[in-house]
Amino acid sequence: MKTWDVISIGGGIIGLSLSIELRKRGASVLVVERGEPGRQTSYAAGGMLANCGDETPERLQSLATASADMYPEFVHELQDESRMTVDLRDHGTLLFLPTGRGSEKIKGAHPLPAPITELEPALAPGSRSVVFLKERSVCPRALVAAALQAAKHRGVDLSSGTPVISLDVSNGRATGVTTNKTSYRAAKVVNCAGAWAGQIPPYDFPTRPVKGQMVCFAMPSRDLLRHVIRAPEIYLIPRSDGRLLAGATVEEAGFDKRTVPDTIQQLSRAAVAMLPDLKDARVLEAWAGLRPGTPDDLPGHFRDGILLAPVTARIMADVMAGEKSDFDLSAFSTERFAMQA
Repeated sequence: MKTWDVISIGGGIIGLSLSIELRKRGASVLVVERGEPGRQTSYAAGGMLANCGDETPERLQSLATASADMYPEFVHELQDESRMTVDLRDHGTLLFLPTGRGSEKIKGAHPLPAPITELEPALAPGSRSVVFLKERSVCPRALVAAALQAAKHRGVDLSSGTPVISLDVSNGRATGVTTNKTSYRAAKVVNCAGAWAGQIPPYDFPTRPVKGQMVCFAMPSRDLLRHVIRAPEIYLIPRSDGRLLAGATVEEAGFDKRTVPDTIQQLSRAAVAMLPDLKDARVLEAWAGLRPGTPDDLPGHFRDGILLAPVTARIMADVMAGEKSDFDLSAFSTERFAMQA
């Protein structure tokens, strides 16, 4: 029976990024994906690389900052190896503050480089305070497609359409995985199954799916909006091909990925209120994805899987090689769940 050095359970951006990093270090890798690689949470994500502002948990901030800094080289390597284009944008983010909220304690906040009417003439900002964040955004669909192609280029093996039903353990060590069709052998196994990570025995992690619904418009012109917009009621993410994403909800709805017409309408109305030229814009699609939530919102990657992919791949490859990480990882130990129980 063929064996691998490492099996990754899950073929989203985390599993694929890690498999590429492990191959760089000479490990043989098999990615076992329950569906089609890159078509679950990663495919449904918005792609804001939001390392600024006040949404990132404090214990995650150093990783978020490091990963954001790694992104240009990360994308360059993926594009080079895949021969595909990844839409990484660096126009920045306009963060609208809740009424009465000051900007003094917001991480990475800068004054606007120009009046907002010059930065984004099509916006209807009202009288709210707004600050500028030096953040990037990326198209997750293009990113994960490039990562998949790069993984194949590197010689990563893939098994798709095969849910892992158990982690195989002998004498306290992983020996492989069993799927609904067969078994695979490896000396090391890493759980990158996202929202499904807690459903693989014998280990019981309190991960859960957190639903997010989004809607995508075709902008009347490609330069209608340049910056990412983050506001309490909506965020807007422009793509270089003229698409505009509006989202997203945060719902405890189990593994239900259906969109709700009323919810999509609410998102659409909020988007039009912020950007009135969308009133007659064509809606291209609406969808829902399932984020991997945990009780403390720490990895699992929850809303930050796209952002954290580069640093996660490097850290996990170090850990799996027995090397000391440059980061304090104690806050992310699975033992924290036992202490919370």
